[in-house]
Amino acid sequence: MRNQMNESRQVLELLDARTTSDGDGVKLLRVFGGGDLARFDPFLMLDEFGSYDASDYIGGFPSHPHRGFETVTYMLEGEMEHLDHMDNIGVIGPGDVQWMKAGAGVIHSEMPRQQEGRMRGFQLWINLPATEKMTPATYEDIASDKIPQYRIKNIVVKAIAGNFQIDGVDVSGSVTDRSTRPGYLDINFAHDGAELSISVPDDHIALLYVYEGEVMVGSSGSEVSARQLARLSGQGPVALKGDSQSKALLMTGKPIGEPIVQRGPFVMNTEAEIQRAIEDYKQGKLLD
Repeated sequence: MRNQMNESRQVLELLDARTTSDGDGVKLLRVFGGGDLARFDPFLMLDEFGSYDASDYIGGFPSHPHRGFETVTYMLEGEMEHLDHMDNIGVIGPGDVQWMKAGAGVIHSEMPRQQEGRMRGFQLWINLPATEKMTPATYEDIASDKIPQYRIKNIVVKAIAGNFQIDGVDVSGSVTDRSTRPGYLDINFAHDGAELSISVPDDHIALLYVYEGEVMVGSSGSEVSARQLARLSGQGPVALKGDSQSKALLMTGKPIGEPIVQRGPFVMNTEAEIQRAIEDYKQGKLLD
């Protein structure tokens, strides 16, 4: 572990999740998003939502459009219902994932299926390359029991997406066929002093979001606390150390390297394409 730590990725940037609201007044934490999006390529945004107070989430996310990227919704607690123009209806609950490619256009809603109790989860936005932005939309629900879980050195790793080698163990997630090669792991360290070394291709970005406890990163032992995102350096494995309270999401992916222009729910390569998306939506042509 010592040699792996010496060669591992280090923290380049540390961001604090900021309080905001979206949809119909849903209170959430924006972990990252906006500004210079190129530094997160191929990722665009991560939100954490979570509250025991129904008034914080009951409004949900009524019908709205998307074009040009993918959304990945991962639930920890509570239930959310998805409806879209393709006649997909799905309810995701604790541990479930919804993976939706907006492509050329999707109109959908995400509404809570509960009136009380805690609602908690994450939504990650992943960009699409120009060649895929105008392809047909797709939708998939992935049940919790279909998402591989690995116990490595008594650390529980839930593999939502990607292929990894973690301390010599081959790990494969539920989703492995995307061109941006996204990796998405939920890591529960479970005991004090728990350490992992996770192999990541040198040309892939690595982002770590700690949502409970604290995690130490790399040979310098940089501390990342709950509600903080670490953008890591570009080469070597990701070496992590946590304790019994530590839980984190690791997101990795192959940068697209294309211009990114975002206007709300539309993410394209040029301002002209954004204007076309807006006009298509206004004229009822978004789904053509």
